[in-house]
This record gives sequence, structure tokens and C-alpha cells, in this order.
Amino acid sequence: MSLLIDILSWACILGGVFFTVVGGTGLLRFPDFWSRLHAVSVSDSAGMLLFILGMCLQAGFTLVTLKLILIGFFMFITGPTATHAIANAALVTGLRPPVADDLKKDDPA
Repeated sequence: MSLLIDILSWACILGGVFFTVVGGTGLLRFPDFWSRLHAVSVSDSAGMLLFILGMCLQAGFTLVTLKLILIGFFMFITGPTATHAIANAALVTGLRPPVADDLKKDDPA
């Protein structure tokens, strides 16, 4: 049973690493602010949840697990809220998302 829990926890942790690396790659590779913000916010939430789940499996049913669940809950609430605040601040300062016609003009095909 211990081996199964170890395998599941490491699968969750490696999944969290995958989502975090993909989000970081999206931050570097995407062309504009809005697509970068979307890539980071989605992958951050998924990666964080998988990290927390993997650490909970490693900790077992202890007080540490309860603390990890509380940390995960607050991060799950505050992450999208912070992303919304950043997007709202960008929109208020005049940074507008591209519309479909602007994207077609930039396409070389």
C-alpha cells in the first residue's frame, strides 16, 4: 500500500511540475499580454493543486495534511482573483485585448 501511495504522490508532483513548466514556457512564448496571462493563470492553478495533492499523499492523515489543504484552498481562491485584478488593471490603463480582425492581419498565411 505504501508503494502505491508513493507512486500516486510522485505522479501528482510530476504532473504539477509539468503544468508549471508549460505555464512558464507559455509566459515566454506567447505573443501578447493577454495570452501570457491566461497561460500562467490556468497552469498555475492546475500545477498548484497537483503539488498540494502529492504532498498530502506523502504526509498521510496528519495535521500537515490539513494545513496543506488549507493552503491549497486559499491559493485556489486567491490565484484567479489576482489574475482578474491584473487583467482589470491592464484593461483600465488602456491595454486592450486583440480582436479577431487584428489577428488575421498579422497572420502571414
